[in-house]
Amino acid sequence: MRSLRTEIRDERVLAAFGRVPRERFVPGELRQFAYEDRPLPIGRGQTISQPLIVAMMTQALQLQGDEKVLEVGTGSGYQAALLSLLTREVVTVERVPSLTESAARLLGELGYANVHVHQAGETLGWPEEAPYDAIIVTAGAPSVPSSLVDQLGMGGRMVVPVGGRRLQELVRATRSERGVTIEKLGECRFVPLIAAREGWPEWEASENGVRPTA
Repeated sequence: MRSLRTEIRDERVLAAFGRVPRERFVPGELRQFAYEDRPLPIGRGQTISQPLIVAMMTQALQLQGDEKVLEVGTGSGYQAALLSLLTREVVTVERVPSLTESAARLLGELGYANVHVHQAGETLGWPEEAPYDAIIVTAGAPSVPSSLVDQLGMGGRMVVPVGGRRLQELVRATRSERGVTIEKLGECRFVPLIAAREGWPEWEASENGVRPTA
């Protein structure tokens, strides 16, 4: 199995992984598997991503330490905890109320004071506090969401999985005065990004993709 040390060269990212207790962010019955390199279910059809892909996405943000970062898809709060050690401020949004509440509570208990957890609204992201120096999206989108690009400051980077419901390409979108540059970073697999606009409708993102009837 590939290791973080082999694949990840950013020493700050590696140090953050050593400091965040991943076992606290998974259900109790799965804690024995917390450090295996695979995703684990956290309830409500959501997962905590495998450590290697979390590290790759974090490294791809090219963080220096003074950034304001937006995370779309709080989930368990694990990614936000890592970002809190690598940036000045983290704003994270989650669409599932129970996950919003549990992540906010756990992040508070563990002392990640520079993380601000919000319940997601109708618009992707959290435009109220834009612009952001970096954005990370932890669910697969059909295409790079323009509404999130608009929330990036000039020179800002967004890492987002883009593609189908079950298989995506991880990309980094960098905003500049000349427009948006897209870099492909490799194949990945995430739960679908559920959103009325620029995401997947909830019925289409389900396992069988069947539209509910009245």
